[in-house]
Amino acid sequence: MACKGDMPLWACLLFPSLPLDVFARAQAVPDVERPFVVGSGGRTPRVVAADAAAHAAGIRAGQLLSAALAFAPELVLRDRDGDAEARALAQLATWALTFTPTACIVPPDAVLADIGGSERLFGGLPRLAAHLVGGARALGYAARLSIAPTAGAALLLARADRTRPVTDVRALPSALAGVPLARVDMDDATRTTLREAGITTFGEAAALPRDGLARRFGAALVAAIDHALGAAPDPRPPFVPPPRFASRLELPAPVHDAEALGFGVQRLVQEFSTWLAARSLGVTRLTLTLAHERHVRQRGVPATVVPFALGAPARMPAHVLSVLRERLARVALPAPVEALVLTSDETAPLPGRNLGLLPGDDADAVEVPLLDRLRARLGDDAVLRVAVHADHRPELAMRDAAVGGAGGAPAAVPDAPRPVWLLAEPQPLAHLVETQPWVLRDGPERIESGWWDGRDVRRDYFVATTPAGETTWIYRDHRYGIDDGEWFLHGLFA
Repeated sequence: MACKGDMPLWACLLFPSLPLDVFARAQAVPDVERPFVVGSGGRTPRVVAADAAAHAAGIRAGQLLSAALAFAPELVLRDRDGDAEARALAQLATWALTFTPTACIVPPDAVLADIGGSERLFGGLPRLAAHLVGGARALGYAARLSIAPTAGAALLLARADRTRPVTDVRALPSALAGVPLARVDMDDATRTTLREAGITTFGEAAALPRDGLARRFGAALVAAIDHALGAAPDPRPPFVPPPRFASRLELPAPVHDAEALGFGVQRLVQEFSTWLAARSLGVTRLTLTLAHERHVRQRGVPATVVPFALGAPARMPAHVLSVLRERLARVALPAPVEALVLTSDETAPLPGRNLGLLPGDDADAVEVPLLDRLRARLGDDAVLRVAVHADHRPELAMRDAAVGGAGGAPAAVPDAPRPVWLLAEPQPLAHLVETQPWVLRDGPERIESGWWDGRDVRRDYFVATTPAGETTWIYRDHRYGIDDGEWFLHGLFA
């Protein structure tokens, strides 16, 4: 709901070309030489949606596909993917949550957003509307925006292509009066009966006596009218982003070159960034899967999987995209790719960034850490970090670990001198310590541990200076007695 003190205001983003957009958004520029069409499938498939090139060739929604092929034999055809459209609406609702605390999905092609408390935050209604339409376009979806004091009215106005904002609830009866009843959710029998009675618009239905309308057609129709006019509450289940991100992008045509996948990857990363922002998270591990053509999969060729990790949680699109493109440049495709799938494998809390007060303060360039760029370019195993482990034995307390690896809270570092370089194996000093002037600077530090795993140690460590002036870390081994322990060199200080 709107914040206290703000007027109720809802925005409806309607996506009339959603069946087409879920495929066409993977292309940076439409292919004017090859018209693109989405078909209904089935025994007598018809055109569901057509792009501008197909429209210019005379192809229209509702035509038989056989007729469309007669107009443009070279057209690219994909069957309608209802699952992809449902996923797209969920992703768009997640993105809408970056503008509002409440968003709702209205299948099959609309998202509602409560913007009553967001108008002032984004600099007024015109600027907020521009953000909503422009943001949807940046994600690859053509949106029609309508704004009204109730969610039902905003939805009806969008369906009727009435895009002028209505901000006063008292103006709703006149604004909705001419909306065709075909845009109101009702069963076909009710719509047919009303049409035969000469009732074809919302205003005409709203003027009928409520009791008689409810007795004849049920309470659902009366409720729909009252919800749209603001005469009755209209509770709608709010959309909650899923706990894990997974998005699939179908390509209009198979792609043979990994470099040509860059634009589609950018679309997925933009969606991923909005999901992370809506959940106040940053990503540390994710996976890009390149799905090959069906006939290739049937021959046993698996999908190409590109996992990668970041050194620290991140969610800025430029950061994630830069690292992902580096990795993608090293991928050799065994077969053409027909779809991209991006999934989050590991995330961590990441608070939002405070915006500045001055113009341009939110336009800072994103710097990709050197660690992430090296890891993306050289490979997962080429860059390691030193990880501190909860073990008193020096050779086990610090180990190499993959950058971005999972793990709990880091172990505490001992409050004692530690060298930068530990030898792979301690070197015996024999009698050098007794016969040459080594100077003990600090110590002893007693370390006695490991009895439970058979690698027990009992040592006294010292910081010592060699006759050549080097600062070292040495210990005396007391596992076999206090007085006869041998001296070992274990580390060197920088």
